[in-house]
Amino acid sequence: MSPPPTRAQDENRLSVLDSIIQTSIQNHEIPGAVLLVGHDGKVVYRKAFGNRSLEPTRSAMTVDTIFDIASLTKVVATTPAVMQLVEQGKIRLNDPVVKYIPEFGQNGKGDITVRDLLTHFSGLPPDLDLSHPWTGRDVGYSMAFSSTPISPPGTRFVYSDINFIVLAALVDRVSGIPFDSYCAQNIFTPLGMGHTRFRPPAEWQSQIAPTEYDERGQMLHGIVHDPSARRVGGVAGHAGVFSTADDLAKLAQALLDGSSVLSRLAIAKMTTPQQPPTAPVLRGLGWDIDSPFSSNRGELLPVGSFGHTGFTGTSLWIDPTTRTYIILLTNAVHPRGKGSAISLRAKIATAVADAIPLTATEQESSRWKAITGYNEAMAAEHHLFGRNGAVLTGIDVLESQDFSALKGKRVGVLTNQTGLDSAGRRTIDVLAHAPGVQLLAIFSPEHGVTGEFDTTHVGNSRDAATQIPVYSVYGGTDAARRPPPDLLSKLDTVVVDLQDAGVRFYTYETSIGYFLEAGAKAGIAVTILDRPNPIGGAFVQGPMSEPGRENFTNYGPVPVRHGMTLGELAQMFNSEHNIHARLTVVAMQGWMRGDWYDSTGLDWTNPSPNLRNLIQATLYPGVGLVEGTNVSVGRGTDTPFELLGAPWINGHELAQFLNARQISGVRFVPVSFTPSASNFAGQLCHGVNIVLTAREVLDAPELGIELASALAKLYPQQFHLEKIMDILANQSVYDALTHGEDPHRIALNWQDDLRKFQQLRERYLIYK
Repeated sequence: MSPPPTRAQDENRLSVLDSIIQTSIQNHEIPGAVLLVGHDGKVVYRKAFGNRSLEPTRSAMTVDTIFDIASLTKVVATTPAVMQLVEQGKIRLNDPVVKYIPEFGQNGKGDITVRDLLTHFSGLPPDLDLSHPWTGRDVGYSMAFSSTPISPPGTRFVYSDINFIVLAALVDRVSGIPFDSYCAQNIFTPLGMGHTRFRPPAEWQSQIAPTEYDERGQMLHGIVHDPSARRVGGVAGHAGVFSTADDLAKLAQALLDGSSVLSRLAIAKMTTPQQPPTAPVLRGLGWDIDSPFSSNRGELLPVGSFGHTGFTGTSLWIDPTTRTYIILLTNAVHPRGKGSAISLRAKIATAVADAIPLTATEQESSRWKAITGYNEAMAAEHHLFGRNGAVLTGIDVLESQDFSALKGKRVGVLTNQTGLDSAGRRTIDVLAHAPGVQLLAIFSPEHGVTGEFDTTHVGNSRDAATQIPVYSVYGGTDAARRPPPDLLSKLDTVVVDLQDAGVRFYTYETSIGYFLEAGAKAGIAVTILDRPNPIGGAFVQGPMSEPGRENFTNYGPVPVRHGMTLGELAQMFNSEHNIHARLTVVAMQGWMRGDWYDSTGLDWTNPSPNLRNLIQATLYPGVGLVEGTNVSVGRGTDTPFELLGAPWINGHELAQFLNARQISGVRFVPVSFTPSASNFAGQLCHGVNIVLTAREVLDAPELGIELASALAKLYPQQFHLEKIMDILANQSVYDALTHGEDPHRIALNWQDDLRKFQQLRERYLIYK
């Protein structure tokens, strides 16, 4: 193994940075800069360039120059302060801000949470109104508390200084200590950041880099540049801190190593994705990970890194994967606000990553894989684009293995019209003619062996092509939904080949559980011929079903959208429910977790009569949640699960309400329709057509909660919310709906349970 590079070697490799900064100065992008790079626990580059000041006097830049770090205040002061209070149990991230600041609830802000403020998903406007004169902290706080949202919380990323003005007020209120004093006592002093503070004293003046001329023609020198922060007196949650590169290096190293200021758990929480899971940007708590503001990450540092920028020309980027940090401090706005450090930041980060031999530990590699992989980063730009795959399903793989697992066996098969091989042959026919395989029984799930029946009255029959008896395992009683024990005693193996919908309340999943139980009792094997999850294996969404609420649409505690195949579910059921059947999963070949059905190369076959295409399957986890109530979801029309209506709904009113919610991935169009089956058959219904606009950013189960909430608010006398419980199977979510809580807040409250489930399901995933 080669010895680690010396500091001299590091500096030699990083000498390329000198010319990058000098060019930026020559191009009048910046007057000067201090650049500090840390790697593997030590500073490997630290230099000053150009001038600290050009007007009204000229002075050279020095490495100890103190800068107005502008919006770096958000992550240097405000975010650590809030996270300390979270660690102490004085603040909860998912609590509404009004719990701590009641007056913040003005103008419809009662459902905005602390997390929404930290991630910039509050829906608040970007800044306070500066169009009229005002001054004073209390006036600024009052304006922030009375601000009106421009979008519902959790729906849009809007970078907002108001978010962090409110967070500073939150620290004031909860700690009982003025915000600047709190930060000095609990962050700056413990970290030894001796030249970091709000409102720097006069004796620091000679070291401070000036910014630009204010509206009165006075050069801002030691006075905060941000106009809102200036009006509130220089202390604000979004801007106001002055600091040096050396001090920021102490903070950066503390975030890499952990410190007494913040625990490693708090740091991990702060610097990993915390935005709504379907958002098209990645934001930590305060910190930026991957958004339009991430230019200072450059081209080579991984998305697992994090950082922030400041308007005056400052930036900090930290990469835990390679234990590297880059601090670039400029006063690009000096002297007249015409400079810019945006392109310089990206060039510096790319050059650093290219010059230093960056290597990652196994632990840190898993960090960025988790952040950039399917399970965590759920937005569209962090997934593989649709591909032209060539997936072999379980039956195809079994055929390629010459049925070796079934040779000499007496076999039954649980299947329906979706059991087809790549040549379009029924699994029934393939097994019936497989050499050495004795197919004795066919079991049909809900909708029958042909998938045509939308009733519980599906009787036994005989397959016309093979004359093998067909036994229905779907009916109105529990016994009718389970395979007969006397029949299983005549078999060696039950083979299952069904196309699932990827949704917990789709009954094929419970049928799998029942066959595993029956197989274990009968002492026979169960073989799953696996098929794709049509809505992908990357998304895990929706509330968990609660233990004790098991029924035919809820075999056990699973979220609405679990992101698993039937084979993976079977492995989980078999172990977690202590069934211990002799289970074999014949895995697919060529399927990737991010694949939607249209990336598999497989023909679409309706898994049930009312799931006729991938759009309907995508909407099903949401619209299906309310199907058990007194609304029509379009059964008996040409577009089931794309419609929602009832005779008592005003379609225009409902569409306007739902569109105002700005639910990611869908829009709503007023419509009238007359279903020929199910609820309100033959009656004219009014409601909405649900238009899928972006499936990658749709949280379908949360859509279902939005639908239920809207109906309960608009039609409290007509809508029977209580009927949702059979499918919802979660009392806390139901109680929140009855209390009128915002759907976004309801969804936030199930995220911890989802994370626990994701850890559990990891043991059973076949396809990585």
